[in-house]
Amino acid sequence: MSTSSNLKVTPLIDVHKEFRGKLVPFAGWKMPIQFQGVIPEHQCVRDGVGIFDVSHMGEIEIRGPSAKSLVQKLMTNDIDSMQDNQVLYTLMCLETGGVVDDLLVHRFSEDHYFLCVNASNTEKDFQWILKNSDSYDVAILNTSSVTAQFAVQGKNSEALLQKLCATQLNEIKYYHFEKVKIHNFESIIARTGYTGEDGFEIYIDARHAETVFRAIMDTGKEFNLQPIGLGARDTLRMEMGYALYGNEINEQSKPLEAGLGWVIKLGKEDFIGKTELEKQKKAGNKRKLAGIRLLDRGVLRPHYQILKNGTSVGELTSGTFSPSLNTGIGLCYVSSEYAEPGKKLEVKIRKLNVPAELVKLPFLPTRVKKN
Repeated sequence: MSTSSNLKVTPLIDVHKEFRGKLVPFAGWKMPIQFQGVIPEHQCVRDGVGIFDVSHMGEIEIRGPSAKSLVQKLMTNDIDSMQDNQVLYTLMCLETGGVVDDLLVHRFSEDHYFLCVNASNTEKDFQWILKNSDSYDVAILNTSSVTAQFAVQGKNSEALLQKLCATQLNEIKYYHFEKVKIHNFESIIARTGYTGEDGFEIYIDARHAETVFRAIMDTGKEFNLQPIGLGARDTLRMEMGYALYGNEINEQSKPLEAGLGWVIKLGKEDFIGKTELEKQKKAGNKRKLAGIRLLDRGVLRPHYQILKNGTSVGELTSGTFSPSLNTGIGLCYVSSEYAEPGKKLEVKIRKLNVPAELVKLPFLPTRVKKN
């Protein structure tokens, strides 16, 4: 759905206005950045449960006899290791090793995969997959325009959603999914998220999005459920040290420097970018992605310089005020010789050099449901 301003809107645009969401442009969409405010929304998710409209995210399906072979060629992670109803976090890379996108792969069967991709990359990813699929017997569908997505995150997410589902949600393991009827509408519910809390991501026909969202909100009253904007989504993911495409990773970045070697399986058969990534691993990392925390007052922002004895040794990629830690935190690339937890550095904030230290990620312990 598009508006006259050329910004797309999700099926929940009227709901966002009703709940007085502050709407801003984001990746070509008109999205709520906040409702009550970033800090109370952040704490709502950390302390109980919140719901996000993430219908701007892209969905791509790959079906056919060659689906598994194509997905294995496109992805850095090992698709062969997947079972039905499993979700896998992975990258798609260029031949140069740069990152096309980071995404989630859902396996229905060997001949049916469902990808959740970043909003800003949906069309690019779709064209990239098409470009590399010529010799494969597959059908590739961009289902983004007919799919809505919600994220229900926080320790009370299972108890809340269970009231709307007959399926036993406690049987859905972390990074697994099931087809579930929620409020009597067919959906896919995955135990995944971008907050570090236990929670679920729900994919549903866009035509039913508002009805189901309102049902979740109504049922959630006893749990003090609140709608959460993209502002708190960013502070929550930053406390976990999760990479954001366009900030920590892009087509020019090196994923091994970003600490994403765990999703790059160089031991599997050939995949796009493998040769260059092998070279990069052999050469070692000149810089590394690290967490950084201010030791004085201030708020970190992308592109601020990291200093050691007045000389730049790195740069911020993301920064915010952490509601959980009550201080400025961020993610940054730092020269490898300085990239160790506890290292004392400074951040240039306007005309001030503010003391800071590097921190082992995540900033807070994760509370996802371990299998």
